[in-house]
Amino acid sequence: MNIGDAARISGMSAKTIRYYEDIGLVAPADRRESGYRDYSEDDVHLLAFLHRARGLGFSVKQCRELLSLYQDRNRASADVKAFAQKHVDEITQKIAELEAMKDTLQTLVRKCHGDDRPHCPILEDLAGQGGPRD
Repeated sequence: MNIGDAARISGMSAKTIRYYEDIGLVAPADRRESGYRDYSEDDVHLLAFLHRARGLGFSVKQCRELLSLYQDRNRASADVKAFAQKHVDEITQKIAELEAMKDTLQTLVRKCHGDDRPHCPILEDLAGQGGPRD
């Protein structure tokens, strides 16, 4: 099948597929005599796997590791679980950081009168808590 069909079925764009081929995340598709890419069902399955992994927040580097685990039929599921748990832990940390940012911003927004006067606690905080600096 052509790249457009592979993109539609896998859920990713043709541009992303080409990028993944360029960086060696996936092997380049076979070429027809016409020079067009020709994707097999296995290729599309692998692309869908990557699309799902990226959708779960795995980085390209992590996707390489996941593909390696996926293709290694001798790997232990404990290895996959540990890998996924590490990602969950990273997500949990990011959520905590985002919640702290949200709390800080909400506090600053509450402190700001939002009127026509130039005084703004949000800008003062960004400038270092004590107002404008030299």
